[in-house]
Amino acid sequence: MDEKRLRCSELRDKVVTADIAAKLFEDGMTVGASGFTPSGYPKALPLAIAKRAEYGEKLKLNIITGASVGPELDEALAEANVMNRRYPYQTDSSCRNAINNSEVHYTDMHLSHTPQWIKYGFLGKMDIALIEAIAITEDGYIIPSTSVGNSNVFIECADKVIVEINTSQPVELEGMHDIYNMALPPFRKPIPLVNVDDKIGTNYIQCDKDKIAAIVFTDITDKTRPVAPIDNISKKMADNLIDFLEQEVKDGRLPKNLLPLQSGVGSVANAILGGLVDSDFEDLVIYSEVIQDSVLDLIDADKVKFASGTSLTISQPRLKDFYSNINKYKDKLILRPQEISNNPEIIRRLGIIAINTAIEVDIYGNVNSTNIMGSRMMNGIGGSGDFARNGYLTIFTTESIAKGGHISSIVPMVSHHDHTEHDVMIIVTEQGVADLRGLSPKERAICIIENCAHPDYKEELYEYFNRACESKYKHTPHIIGEALSMHDKFMKFGSMRNLEEICQ
Repeated sequence: MDEKRLRCSELRDKVVTADIAAKLFEDGMTVGASGFTPSGYPKALPLAIAKRAEYGEKLKLNIITGASVGPELDEALAEANVMNRRYPYQTDSSCRNAINNSEVHYTDMHLSHTPQWIKYGFLGKMDIALIEAIAITEDGYIIPSTSVGNSNVFIECADKVIVEINTSQPVELEGMHDIYNMALPPFRKPIPLVNVDDKIGTNYIQCDKDKIAAIVFTDITDKTRPVAPIDNISKKMADNLIDFLEQEVKDGRLPKNLLPLQSGVGSVANAILGGLVDSDFEDLVIYSEVIQDSVLDLIDADKVKFASGTSLTISQPRLKDFYSNINKYKDKLILRPQEISNNPEIIRRLGIIAINTAIEVDIYGNVNSTNIMGSRMMNGIGGSGDFARNGYLTIFTTESIAKGGHISSIVPMVSHHDHTEHDVMIIVTEQGVADLRGLSPKERAICIIENCAHPDYKEELYEYFNRACESKYKHTPHIIGEALSMHDKFMKFGSMRNLEEICQ
């Protein structure tokens, strides 16, 4: 037992093995687990729970997290057939397959809604909060590790709390967190955060010592994902975005150091944000969900002076360097609950420039960011909706084609709507930028096809649009029987290309 990690003497008799703590979970329970993207999530307990199921015990659990988590949780529980329901976001292939095979009930949610729904009781009673921590204070308060996510809300609402103290996570993370709890309506007050670097809460999550049912020590590391190198396509998108932002500064719509930046998670988002390293922008600030490799690159290049998020999602090759130099970054980073990081009030107040990734965009500016061909769940909407609907600028990026050119990311009608035309301002592909602000639907269609569509698909998109304009109703022209014809062609032939090209 590490007494520097477990500082509360009253709780030391609660230390048990993962196998013993796993017996506290019962069939039908709802479990809130820490973690936001594969960082700061519990690892030893989910593996022990999965082992119980593999030995033949009947055990189905409803799992709520902050966002996606690592394989020790989502993969292990999905493959052991333990997972009954899953909220609000995931990226694991085993969990995704179970969702798409209808073996797991999945509710894809806006991330700012999740903590509210839990506190409002919309998702039922929370039985156990399962939280990874770097330490427990003398008063029994919990210091999170590399993410906060919904941990404070789980602890507040759960009947029991189980803590995994992870000794692979550096104790130097202490002091990087800012835990602020929101009251329920009608007693909710304005959030007193007016600058990205404001600290408004505590370094720890308050917890009633009597709620802590077990403490498990582990040293299993975060399984953050690798970040793909910046390729030519990503660089072109980054260059197009930077050119657009520079023009906004010239036109007086943005200050020279921009406004606080938010970027979605993943290789493309990381590459596009990383493109700012070679730009002329300086004194930038980040107000986002996830702090990725590119943010550290921008700090190293003296481009970013402060970054706020709810999670440190740093790739494995970069993680060791980050831990070795944590004190270099500590005064420039802060981790908040996602109820704050994704809060519409704050996003609107700070004037966030929201940059997120689309799967497909239609000619009128509607965005699909979740479901391949309308039905196959990829990951989820995540926090993109929180930022897109409330941002000062709402930008969606996507490569203009996918699957080696057999899919056009610009289509007549998206096969699933996540972000409607009312929330989408700017589309960026490697082909160019479509600025949709103030345009009518027909003007948007021409702008998107001309500036963002791949040359291989422009003619087909224009042909559809021109024929649609001949119909009776001309505000948002569609040919209903053909609006998803490109998707239909892909489902039948494995390509959206013209049949002549497919057959060659």
